[in-house]
Amino acid sequence: MPLLKVDILTLFPGMFTGPFDESIIGRARKKGLLEINLINFRDFARNKHRIVDDYPFGGGSGMVLKPEPLFEAVDFIAERDGRRPEHIILLCPQGRLFHQRIAEELAQKEHLVLICGHYEGVDERVRQHLATDEISIGDYVLTGGELAAMVVVDAVARLLPGVLGDEAATREESFSGLFLEYPQYTRPREYRGYTVPEVLLSGDHGRIARWRRQQALLRTLKRRPDLLKYEDLSPEDKKLLNEDLG
Repeated sequence: MPLLKVDILTLFPGMFTGPFDESIIGRARKKGLLEINLINFRDFARNKHRIVDDYPFGGGSGMVLKPEPLFEAVDFIAERDGRRPEHIILLCPQGRLFHQRIAEELAQKEHLVLICGHYEGVDERVRQHLATDEISIGDYVLTGGELAAMVVVDAVARLLPGVLGDEAATREESFSGLFLEYPQYTRPREYRGYTVPEVLLSGDHGRIARWRRQQALLRTLKRRPDLLKYEDLSPEDKKLLNEDLG
Protein backbone atom coordinates (compact mmCIF):
# COMPACT_ATOMS: atom_id res chain seq x y z
CA MET A 1 0.00 0.00 0.00
CA PRO A 2 1.44 3.42 -0.94
CA LEU A 3 2.33 5.99 1.70
CA LEU A 4 0.16 8.50 -0.13
CA LYS A 5 -2.65 8.16 -2.65
CA VAL A 6 -3.60 11.22 -4.68
CA ASP A 7 -6.68 11.52 -6.89
CA ILE A 8 -6.62 14.50 -9.24
CA LEU A 9 -9.89 15.69 -10.78
CA THR A 10 -9.00 17.39 -14.04
CA LEU A 11 -10.30 18.16 -17.51
CA PHE A 12 -6.81 17.72 -18.98
CA PRO A 13 -5.18 14.51 -17.69
CA GLY A 14 -2.71 14.60 -20.57
CA MET A 15 -1.00 17.60 -19.00
CA PHE A 16 0.40 15.35 -16.27
CA THR A 17 2.22 13.05 -18.67
CA GLY A 18 5.89 13.77 -18.20
CA PRO A 19 5.94 15.65 -14.89
CA PHE A 20 4.58 12.64 -13.00
CA ASP A 21 6.51 10.03 -14.99
CA GLU A 22 9.98 11.52 -14.62
CA SER A 23 12.50 12.33 -11.89
CA ILE A 24 11.61 12.00 -8.21
CA ILE A 25 7.84 11.67 -8.71
CA GLY A 26 8.29 8.94 -11.30
CA ARG A 27 10.65 7.01 -9.04
CA ALA A 28 8.31 7.36 -6.06
CA ARG A 29 5.48 5.89 -8.11
CA LYS A 30 7.64 3.01 -9.32
CA LYS A 31 8.69 2.26 -5.74
CA GLY A 32 5.04 2.08 -4.70
CA LEU A 33 5.42 5.02 -2.28
CA LEU A 34 3.05 7.26 -4.21
CA GLU A 35 -0.13 6.45 -6.14
CA ILE A 36 -1.56 9.06 -8.50
CA ASN A 37 -4.92 8.63 -10.21
CA LEU A 38 -6.01 11.10 -12.90
CA ILE A 39 -9.79 11.36 -13.12
CA ASN A 40 -11.36 13.33 -15.96
CA PHE A 41 -14.48 14.74 -14.37
CA ARG A 42 -15.94 15.36 -17.81
CA ASP A 43 -16.74 11.64 -17.70
CA PHE A 44 -19.32 12.45 -15.03
CA ALA A 45 -21.17 15.10 -17.04
CA ARG A 46 -24.78 13.97 -17.38
CA ASN A 47 -25.66 15.62 -20.67
CA LYS A 48 -25.44 14.75 -24.35
CA HIS A 49 -22.38 16.84 -25.10
CA ARG A 50 -20.61 16.21 -21.76
CA ILE A 51 -20.62 19.91 -20.92
CA VAL A 52 -19.08 20.72 -17.52
CA ASP A 53 -19.55 24.50 -17.43
CA ASP A 54 -22.39 26.99 -17.76
CA TYR A 55 -23.16 30.70 -17.60
CA PRO A 56 -23.34 32.16 -14.08
CA PHE A 57 -26.70 33.02 -12.58
CA GLY A 58 -27.09 36.77 -12.33
CA GLY A 59 -25.00 37.40 -15.43
CA GLY A 60 -21.35 38.19 -15.83
CA SER A 61 -18.47 37.26 -18.10
CA GLY A 62 -16.98 33.82 -18.43
CA MET A 63 -18.19 30.37 -17.58
CA VAL A 64 -18.45 28.53 -14.27
CA LEU A 65 -17.81 24.84 -13.59
CA LYS A 66 -21.01 22.99 -12.81
CA PRO A 67 -21.30 21.16 -9.47
CA GLU A 68 -22.64 17.79 -10.68
CA PRO A 69 -19.50 16.39 -12.39
CA LEU A 70 -17.28 17.24 -9.41
CA PHE A 71 -19.65 15.88 -6.76
CA GLU A 72 -20.20 12.69 -8.76
CA ALA A 73 -16.47 12.23 -9.37
CA VAL A 74 -15.94 12.29 -5.61
CA ASP A 75 -18.84 9.85 -5.22
CA PHE A 76 -16.98 7.56 -7.63
CA ILE A 77 -13.84 7.75 -5.46
CA ALA A 78 -15.89 7.02 -2.34
CA GLU A 79 -17.49 3.98 -3.96
CA ARG A 80 -14.12 2.75 -5.26
CA ASP A 81 -12.44 2.99 -1.85
CA GLY A 82 -15.39 2.02 0.31
CA ARG A 83 -15.27 5.33 2.19
CA ARG A 84 -15.58 9.00 1.43
CA PRO A 85 -12.27 10.90 1.12
CA GLU A 86 -11.57 13.19 4.06
CA HIS A 87 -9.19 15.63 2.39
CA ILE A 88 -10.63 17.24 -0.74
CA ILE A 89 -8.61 20.26 -1.86
CA LEU A 90 -9.88 22.85 -4.32
CA LEU A 91 -6.99 24.58 -6.10
CA CYS A 92 -8.11 28.16 -6.56
CA PRO A 93 -6.96 31.79 -6.08
CA GLN A 94 -9.07 32.19 -2.91
CA GLY A 95 -7.29 29.38 -1.07
CA ARG A 96 -4.67 29.63 1.66
CA LEU A 97 -1.26 30.38 0.21
CA PHE A 98 0.76 27.21 -0.22
CA HIS A 99 4.06 26.97 1.64
CA GLN A 100 6.36 24.36 3.13
CA ARG A 101 4.41 23.98 6.38
CA ILE A 102 1.28 23.07 4.39
CA ALA A 103 3.32 20.58 2.33
CA GLU A 104 4.49 18.97 5.58
CA GLU A 105 0.90 18.90 6.84
CA LEU A 106 -0.37 17.19 3.67
CA ALA A 107 2.50 14.70 3.67
CA GLN A 108 1.03 13.24 6.87
CA LYS A 109 -2.19 12.27 5.08
CA GLU A 110 -2.89 8.92 3.46
CA HIS A 111 -5.21 10.19 0.73
CA LEU A 112 -5.65 13.54 -1.00
CA VAL A 113 -8.16 14.58 -3.64
CA LEU A 114 -7.15 17.63 -5.68
CA ILE A 115 -9.73 19.51 -7.74
CA CYS A 116 -8.33 21.50 -10.66
CA GLY A 117 -10.48 24.55 -11.24
CA HIS A 118 -11.02 26.19 -14.63
CA TYR A 119 -12.75 29.06 -16.39
CA GLU A 120 -14.07 31.78 -14.05
CA GLY A 121 -14.24 29.41 -11.11
CA VAL A 122 -16.50 26.72 -9.72
CA ASP A 123 -20.06 26.68 -8.50
CA GLU A 124 -19.97 27.91 -4.90
CA ARG A 125 -21.61 24.70 -3.69
CA VAL A 126 -18.39 22.85 -4.53
CA ARG A 127 -16.49 25.19 -2.22
CA GLN A 128 -19.07 25.09 0.56
CA HIS A 129 -20.22 21.47 0.53
CA LEU A 130 -17.58 19.35 -1.24
CA ALA A 131 -14.08 20.74 -0.72
CA THR A 132 -12.60 20.52 2.76
CA ASP A 133 -9.69 22.85 1.97
CA GLU A 134 -8.67 25.44 -0.60
CA ILE A 135 -5.10 26.12 -1.70
CA SER A 136 -3.50 28.75 -3.91
CA ILE A 137 0.11 28.52 -5.08
CA GLY A 138 0.49 32.28 -5.58
CA ASP A 139 -1.06 35.62 -6.34
CA TYR A 140 -1.26 35.29 -10.10
CA VAL A 141 -3.69 33.86 -12.63
CA LEU A 142 -3.28 30.45 -14.28
CA THR A 143 -5.43 28.95 -17.00
CA GLY A 144 -6.37 26.09 -14.70
CA GLY A 145 -5.47 24.19 -11.57
CA GLU A 146 -3.36 21.52 -13.27
CA LEU A 147 -0.03 23.29 -12.80
CA ALA A 148 -0.96 24.06 -9.20
CA ALA A 149 -1.74 20.38 -8.63
CA MET A 150 1.69 19.44 -10.00
CA VAL A 151 3.38 21.88 -7.62
CA VAL A 152 1.48 20.59 -4.59
CA VAL A 153 2.11 16.92 -5.41
CA ASP A 154 5.81 17.53 -6.04
CA ALA A 155 6.29 19.46 -2.78
CA VAL A 156 4.37 16.87 -0.76
CA ALA A 157 5.73 13.69 -2.36
CA ARG A 158 9.40 14.55 -1.75
CA LEU A 159 8.64 14.65 1.98
CA LEU A 160 7.43 11.05 2.07
CA PRO A 161 9.86 8.64 3.78
CA GLY A 162 11.98 6.82 1.22
CA VAL A 163 11.22 9.11 -1.72
CA LEU A 164 14.43 11.14 -1.66
CA GLY A 165 16.60 8.49 -0.06
CA ASP A 166 18.55 11.08 1.95
CA GLU A 167 16.13 12.18 4.68
CA ALA A 168 18.58 14.90 5.79
CA ALA A 169 18.06 16.64 2.46
CA THR A 170 14.48 17.58 3.31
CA ARG A 171 15.51 18.92 6.69
CA GLU A 172 18.31 21.17 5.44
CA GLU A 173 16.88 22.71 2.28
CA SER A 174 15.21 26.10 1.88
CA PHE A 175 12.00 26.72 3.81
CA SER A 176 12.36 23.58 5.95
CA GLY A 177 13.38 25.91 8.75
CA LEU A 178 12.88 29.63 9.07
CA PHE A 179 15.73 30.44 6.70
CA LEU A 180 16.63 30.23 3.04
CA GLU A 181 19.32 27.73 2.21
CA TYR A 182 22.99 28.67 2.59
CA PRO A 183 25.26 28.90 -0.52
CA GLN A 184 26.45 25.60 -1.96
CA TYR A 185 29.66 24.90 -3.89
CA THR A 186 31.22 21.90 -5.62
CA ARG A 187 34.35 21.17 -7.66
CA PRO A 188 36.40 22.73 -9.17
CA ARG A 189 37.78 24.83 -6.31
CA GLU A 190 38.42 27.67 -8.79
CA TYR A 191 36.58 28.43 -12.01
CA ARG A 192 37.25 31.48 -14.17
CA GLY A 193 38.81 33.16 -11.21
CA TYR A 194 35.84 32.51 -8.93
CA THR A 195 36.88 30.57 -5.84
CA VAL A 196 35.15 28.51 -3.18
CA PRO A 197 35.09 30.15 0.28
CA GLU A 198 38.13 28.96 2.21
CA VAL A 199 36.06 27.96 5.24
CA LEU A 200 34.43 25.14 3.25
CA LEU A 201 37.85 23.66 2.53
CA SER A 202 39.04 23.84 6.14
CA GLY A 203 37.74 20.47 7.29
CA ASP A 204 36.54 22.17 10.48
CA HIS A 205 32.93 20.98 10.64
CA GLY A 206 32.00 23.25 13.53
CA ARG A 207 33.27 26.31 11.70
CA ILE A 208 31.55 25.22 8.50
CA ALA A 209 28.24 24.76 10.34
CA ARG A 210 28.49 28.26 11.85
CA TRP A 211 29.33 29.78 8.45
CA ARG A 212 26.37 28.07 6.83
CA ARG A 213 24.05 29.26 9.57
CA GLN A 214 25.39 32.79 9.18
CA GLN A 215 24.97 32.75 5.40
CA ALA A 216 21.43 31.39 5.69
CA LEU A 217 20.57 34.22 8.10
CA LEU A 218 22.10 36.89 5.86
CA ARG A 219 20.41 35.55 2.74
CA THR A 220 17.00 35.35 4.41
CA LEU A 221 17.17 38.84 5.90
CA LYS A 222 18.25 40.29 2.56
CA ARG A 223 16.03 38.38 0.14
CA ARG A 224 12.99 37.36 2.18
CA PRO A 225 12.67 39.64 5.21
CA ASP A 226 9.01 38.67 5.34
CA LEU A 227 10.11 35.25 6.60
CA LEU A 228 12.22 36.57 9.42
CA LYS A 229 12.79 39.94 11.10
CA TYR A 230 16.08 40.87 12.75
CA GLU A 231 14.37 41.66 16.04
CA ASP A 232 12.98 38.12 16.17
CA LEU A 233 16.42 36.51 16.05
CA SER A 234 17.96 34.86 19.09
CA PRO A 235 20.95 36.59 20.78
CA GLU A 236 23.17 33.80 19.40
CA ASP A 237 22.05 34.45 15.83
CA LYS A 238 22.47 38.21 16.19
CA LYS A 239 26.01 37.62 17.44
CA LEU A 240 26.65 35.28 14.53
CA LEU A 241 25.67 37.96 12.03
CA ASN A 242 28.37 40.25 13.38
CA GLU A 243 31.15 37.67 13.22
CA ASP A 244 33.63 37.33 10.36
CA LEU A 245 33.62 33.63 9.52
CA GLY A 246 34.94 33.90 5.98
